Amino acid sequence: MNKPAPIPRKHKNCLSKTYCRDDKQNRFPVQENQIVWEASYPEYDPDDFTMPHILKGPVWADPNIRVVDADIQFNDIDGKHDRRSHHGPYKIDDEGSPLNPVGRTGLRGRGTLGKWGPNHAADPVVTRWKRDKNNKIVCDKETNKPILQFVAIVRRDHGDWAIPGGMVDAGESLSVTLKREFGEEALNTLEIPIDQRDVLKQHIDKIFQNGTEIYRGYVDDPRNTDNSWMETQVYNFHDDDGQSVGIFRLNAGDDATGVKWTDINRNLKLFASHADFIKSVAELHNAHW
Repeated sequence: MNKPAPIPRKHKNCLSKTYCRDDKQNRFPVQENQIVWEASYPEYDPDDFTMPHILKGPVWADPNIRVVDADIQFNDIDGKHDRRSHHGPYKIDDEGSPLNPVGRTGLRGRGTLGKWGPNHAADPVVTRWKRDKNNKIVCDKETNKPILQFVAIVRRDHGDWAIPGGMVDAGESLSVTLKREFGEEALNTLEIPIDQRDVLKQHIDKIFQNGTEIYRGYVDDPRNTDNSWMETQVYNFHDDDGQSVGIFRLNAGDDATGVKWTDINRNLKLFASHADFIKSVAELHNAHW
């Protein structure tokens, strides 16, 4: 991996009263000055919670180290699993569980996440310029800066608008994950006719040849717990002339229930830290925000 990314300060999603919009599972109260592990908090005693479908042991999930002696190589490449954090080595507690590098979340266990420690994702931000009927780039009337659009999806699990990304499969390269998740969630490549897939793949491959890294590290995600957390790599793929992915009809699929080209501005309400990523993309292109 590259040089470790700095530990982010943002940790708001894990300070809610309940876990991941589950009113039945409460988080132990944590104030902002109690987040970091170094802060004294002798009363801290959160529940140990993992969703039942995770405990049933699907093939993509880790074994329950609370009840079995699993030989998991944390902070290292473990077979096909990369268990390293983008922020460098994380600590292991007295029970052999990895500790969230940002700090306390009010809940132990894995929650809805499959892996102990970092759960790696990849998020492609695909953009184009907003154009009028004459194909001229549209500028905002107040800032006089060109307006960027990005492909946004509605997440099936939360109902929030988000970047079309997903989990990196074991042994899978980042580039493969980025293209697969975008194709499945934004273009529904799993269900389009076979004779159209090759043409679409060529356009996706073209635009995904040159991406710019926007972010690499911890995600302020409502699914995070003390022992299991989300990390991602975010890349921007810009269709400058709108003639690659920009010409295709978007079609929600897989983990998405809706998809659209969305104007980028400061009023966007998006899942987890996605608004921060989109702001960085706007700054990269000197676009309206």
